[in-house]
Amino acid sequence: MSNLLESVIDAYGGLNNWRKFENISASLRIGGITWALKQVPGIMDNINVVTSTRKQFTSFYPFVEKDWHNSYEPGKVAIINNRNEVIEELLDPRATFSGYVTNTPWSKLQLTYFTGYAMWNYLNVPFCLADPGYSFKELEPWEEDGETFRRLQVTFPKEVATHGPVQTFYIDSSGLIKRHDYNVEILSGARTAHYLADYVEVQGVKFATKRNVYLRQEDNTAKKPEPLFISIDIRDIKLS
Repeated sequence: MSNLLESVIDAYGGLNNWRKFENISASLRIGGITWALKQVPGIMDNINVVTSTRKQFTSFYPFVEKDWHNSYEPGKVAIINNRNEVIEELLDPRATFSGYVTNTPWSKLQLTYFTGYAMWNYLNVPFCLADPGYSFKELEPWEEDGETFRRLQVTFPKEVATHGPVQTFYIDSSGLIKRHDYNVEILSGARTAHYLADYVEVQGVKFATKRNVYLRQEDNTAKKPEPLFISIDIRDIKLS
């Protein structure tokens, strides 16, 4: 683990405290142009999430119907009713995005896969980066809006479902991540700059409660304020 990552994990509350918990739950308000573009508007607008700190698992509820929820794991996604009956299921979901372009519609199970792995990553970083298999490189600092950020480039292990194998985190002087860059493989390699703000502390752990995702331009700047690809407002965070 890099020294920079160690300082970030400490700023977020430390591994010892993080490892006390098995699950994260929260309420989400989600917006942006992605959902209409993929012909799945409205489903994620106001929704609850539970994700695991121990394995790659996420569930959103209510999903489509008031008594349905979904289930994400890297190799399987499903839609399930409140009697625990499987409504739909998809194995090896990432393979189903092969050949898709920017405006190719998603099914509800593909939506489950994208949002499931994304929220698992967003809520588990930086702590999951301490797991085996990740590699790190500190890049040159970056200046933006009068602030200088240290930058940590992370290569993810193949077994972790994520946007793309190489991602960059921009870290402020307090050790908090304020920007996160990646290319979304299942969205035609979309170059994104993902901004994190409005941090809160929950049971000794820091969480960003506002996330906005924009186009990352060739000069590494973000095209703001439009188009706003995705917005996520997070509230009522609990650890258990």
